[in-house]
Amino acid sequence: MRYMATYDMMETLRNTNQWMGATAKAMASYPMFAMIPNPAFQWMSAWGEVTERAFSRMVVKPGWRLDFVSTEDGKDHLVEVETILAKPFGDLIHFSVPGRKVRDRKVLLVAPMSGHYATLLRSTVRSLLPDCEVYITDWHNARDIPVSEGKFDVEDYTLYLAEFMRTLGSDTHVIAVCQPGPIALVATAYLAATNPGIQPASLTLIGGPIDPDANPSDITDFGHRVQMGQLEETMIQQVGFQHAGVGRRVYPGLLQLMSFMSMNGETHSKAFSDQITKTAQGEARDNDKHNQFYDEYLAVMDMTAEFYLSTVDRIFKNREVARNAFYVNGVHADISQIKNVPVIVVEGEKDDISAPGQCLAALDLLTGLPKNLKAAHLEPGAGHYGIFAGKSWRNNIRPLVLKFIDTHQKPKAAKTS
Repeated sequence: MRYMATYDMMETLRNTNQWMGATAKAMASYPMFAMIPNPAFQWMSAWGEVTERAFSRMVVKPGWRLDFVSTEDGKDHLVEVETILAKPFGDLIHFSVPGRKVRDRKVLLVAPMSGHYATLLRSTVRSLLPDCEVYITDWHNARDIPVSEGKFDVEDYTLYLAEFMRTLGSDTHVIAVCQPGPIALVATAYLAATNPGIQPASLTLIGGPIDPDANPSDITDFGHRVQMGQLEETMIQQVGFQHAGVGRRVYPGLLQLMSFMSMNGETHSKAFSDQITKTAQGEARDNDKHNQFYDEYLAVMDMTAEFYLSTVDRIFKNREVARNAFYVNGVHADISQIKNVPVIVVEGEKDDISAPGQCLAALDLLTGLPKNLKAAHLEPGAGHYGIFAGKSWRNNIRPLVLKFIDTHQKPKAAKTS
């Protein structure tokens, strides 16, 4: 029960800060205080507004906010989010664009399950929508999943990806962003061993830790600095009674957020200090750059304890993917058996999360894949976020990936009358 008490205590602190912000804003905005020309009330109201917004966003899943997409017919078409396959721990969703011609490129974006929702890839989705039929893995917040649904570890994640690929078919081009890179690779290898005819048409790995030891960063080297017992004791808690997943052991999103923020504490502190100043001066806007970023960054989700611990143990500590020793349901996901799936690796020169070389290691593991089906790109000056959502993605990487997809696009089967 003490792990549940800790979980509830963190939520209590978050809720208290949200309440304090709302109270400060309401008190400082009291009309009678306008008679007193004291800037302290403006600053108090600004602090309250920024604080309330920040702490309230931590427990809200952001919307996709993909209202429309422009097409070659000169019209703006609405974008509808439809669920293709619903499962307890994550859904396969499609961004449907009614009224436009179906795109030849079918893309499955594999979103990270690392604390943030799949909406973190919103700008990636938006950039691909005009040219592709876009699907994405929409992972669920573990605190909302009843214990009766069972466990979800790194093998279950792999099986989910294999099922999603099977559902979409072999003409699907898979793009795995960051954390799911190694899992997407072994899911493809698992299909090569169990059902080779439904392997994806191509595989794009963006900044994934295929071999964390190839060029260790502070993030990927974390697994070597701590023992599994330490992680279980300090990171794992039980969901409280106010959620459907009561009793489920999780790595809480709020705890993950504390880790995210601590890595760049000074930067985040300055960002919020500047935003309070802008709010007090009447210069802040609901959708300004600060709010757009932090509305997404602060929205965190719990992940199951077994997924977090098995990922650290198997991907980072034991390097099962890097050693080509990963098993799924007793089946060896032998990466060398991937023989006809084109693979491109994309890395950022200044990526401080999955450093250059970690993702590139995938190509050395693909011993059964011809050289002409392998490709790699190192984006100069790009950090981790930039290789899938920033200018580097939009201007350089996206065109490169689409060209790679087109080069290896499978011809459509001829229709029979």
